[in-house]
Formats: sequence, structure tokens, C-alpha cells
Amino acid sequence: MRLLLFLFIFILTTISVNAQNNLLQAGPMSGYITFREAAIWVQTTESAKVSAVLWSVEQPNNKKRTIPIITGRDNGFTATLIAEDLLPGTTYNYQLEINNEPVELEYTSTIKTPKIWQWREQPPAFSLLTGSCLYVSEKAFDRPGKPYGGDYQILQNMAKQDAQLMLWLGDNTYYREVDWDSKTGIYYRNTHTRSLPELQPLLSKMQHYSIWDDHDFGSNDAVGSFYNKKLTLEAFKDFWANPNYDISGGTGISGQFSYNDIDVFMLDNRWNRTPIYDSAKGKILGKKQLNWLMSSLKNSHASFKLIMVGGQFVNPNKVYENMANYPEERQKLIDFIKDEQIMNVVFLTGDRHHSEVSEMELSETHSIFDITASPITSKAHKKVKEENKFRIKGSLIKERNYAKLSFSGKLKKRVLKIEFFDSENKPLFEHTILQQRL
Repeated sequence: MRLLLFLFIFILTTISVNAQNNLLQAGPMSGYITFREAAIWVQTTESAKVSAVLWSVEQPNNKKRTIPIITGRDNGFTATLIAEDLLPGTTYNYQLEINNEPVELEYTSTIKTPKIWQWREQPPAFSLLTGSCLYVSEKAFDRPGKPYGGDYQILQNMAKQDAQLMLWLGDNTYYREVDWDSKTGIYYRNTHTRSLPELQPLLSKMQHYSIWDDHDFGSNDAVGSFYNKKLTLEAFKDFWANPNYDISGGTGISGQFSYNDIDVFMLDNRWNRTPIYDSAKGKILGKKQLNWLMSSLKNSHASFKLIMVGGQFVNPNKVYENMANYPEERQKLIDFIKDEQIMNVVFLTGDRHHSEVSEMELSETHSIFDITASPITSKAHKKVKEENKFRIKGSLIKERNYAKLSFSGKLKKRVLKIEFFDSENKPLFEHTILQQRL
């Protein structure tokens, strides 16, 4: 009798767990994490109540629960849960619940709040990953021929890295012709990309921050006149969990956050963009965003200032969608960085389907760097023809890859180590940047 009762309970429990897992479309994904709170993103297959239960590793019995959210069709059945009243420097495990039942995952779900180190000790050593161009093939809607996307195991290998952040540099999904002309298509494409099985462990492993470029903004090479940009902006906010948006005013996704001793500026290179053929008097960032960026850079005391933007900044060649096609804005920013002696500015760029590291020397002790990381799963550009005079020798990579940035050393003597890895986690290139001082 006891055996039958046990089997009955086991079957009921299994059915319940499987039911909740079947309601999980994608995620959970860790979004922004601050000293006091953290964002956890999730998507369900249909309308459902979602929440998360958190507990610190040190106090597993002291559990916190996020405010439940009912997912709905209007936002693609997505939800961003906010864990509140957290303690700095604390590791929390969490479990996702759907309709009040736990969701069992094959990997751990953990968040770690930043440590208060200022005025107390040296800044912590930490690492982040970055990359762009995440194409997930779908034969029914792709161009005929060989699949454009592949090597999805690169995402699983990225999850194996000891890193705290992932910075997505645009083209994080690719709208097709059947997608960008309707809300249905836009949300379908985001769901299709986000649901990739190989992506799920990475989403859960570390914090995620994102900007967009043309393919997740609209059509190929789309500019500010794209007619459905309000819909793609809505979708972007539903599928990512950045700490803020449009902080410069008048731009779609511009944002900023700090982590340990770095400041990160997330730029929108699409909302205000004019066509390349109008570049002599055109704009890519727009006056408000450019002024906000310059003011923020001048006010920053960070060891390194990382600027996320879709197209290359340092590369001087007016090819594809490099910022060199917009010489006025580009030169204005270069002159500002030089004249105001803004040190340790590093652009993080994607778009090009190849990777490289560029250094523009402003003086013997002052440089601007550009780390281009592309593509993750899209087709690589094998025939890079232009000669980038600022390219660091040996850094050109023409295969699927991602970059790892590691920060270490004492305050005011920080070291940035740049590493690139292929889809199998094989090292491709390494370069070190020393913190520059006046």
C-alpha cells in the first residue's frame, strides 16, 4: 500500500514538473544586477503566473520571492522579475516558478550582487564576454542554400567561461522579410532566437546587457526612418533586461551602468541615423545622444570606459556601416576625447562579421581602442579587403568567435586582457592594455 502511495505521489510530482517545464519557452536569463536588486527574465509558451524564489548560499532557509507577474500575448509572454532587498557581495541561488510550481533545470541558476570595495580594498578582478551577430537558421524563412547560421555550440562554450557579464553588441537576432513588417513577425523572430537550446545555459550563467544594430532594429542597413522602429523598440525592451533605456533623451535604447571599476555606455546607432549617402551632413548618434555621451565620459572616474556601439569606430575606412561614414560626429568625439584627456576609452563594436583590435594613438600616452567581436553564429566574412591602419598586428579573425575581457591589478594600475576564442573555445588572439594615466 505504501509503495502504491509513493508511486502515486511520484507520478503526480513528475506530471506537475513536466507541465511547468512545458510552459517554459526560454530563460531564465539574468539581466542587470546591482547591490540591492536583480532582474530575472523569462518567457512562457502561454499566459502563466511566473515568479522566482531566491536564497543566499550562506542562509539557504532565508528565502525571498519576487512579485509574481502574469505573462501575456501583448508582450510575447515575457516577464522581467525584480528581486529586491538583496545584500551586496552575496551569491543567491534561485528557482523559477510557473503557476506556483517549481521549474527544474539541468543547470544552476545563480546571481551574485557586486561587492562594496570602494574605500575598503583594491577593485576585484573580473571578466566579461562580448560579441555580436547571433543568427539562428530557420530553413522555412531563410534564403535558399547553405544555412547562414551554425556552430551553436559556441554558446555552450561561452557558458563554461569564468565571467560575470555578457555584453551583446547588436544583431542579436536577425529579422527576415517575413518578420519586420508586423508585430507578430517581430515577436516570432525574437522568440525563435531566444529559444535556441544551446543558448539557455549562457542566459542563466551571467548578467546580460544589450544594444541593437540594423538586424534587430529593422531591415538590413535600416536607418532612423524605419517605419516599425517603435514596434522593434517595444520588443527589444520585452526581450532584454537592461537597467535603463533612452537616458540621453530622444534615442531608443541608449543606457549606462557601472560594474566594479568600469563604466559601460550603451549607444543607439539606429534611432537617429541618416542614410549613408547623406553622411557628409548626416548623423549616426544625434546631437542629444552625442552630448550625453561626452558629458558622461568627462564625469566618469572609471578605470576603463567601455562604449558599446554596433559599427566600428576607430577603423577609418568608409566601408559598410563604419562610423567613418559619419565624419563630423566621429571627429567631434575624437577631438573631445583628446582635448579633454579622457583616458582609457575602449569601444566595443560588432557588425563586421570579422574581429580585430584597433588602437588610435592620440599621443605617446593616450590612445582610443576598438575591440570588434563578430560573428558569434552568423556567417563569417572571409574576404576582409580594407587595410585598417589602426589594426593591431595579428588581431584579424575571420571565423566565428567571441571575446573575453579580463580586468585585474591595483587601482589606477589596472590591466585589461583581451582574448578571442573560436566556436570550440580554442584561443585565437590575445592582447593586453595597461591603464593609461595623465
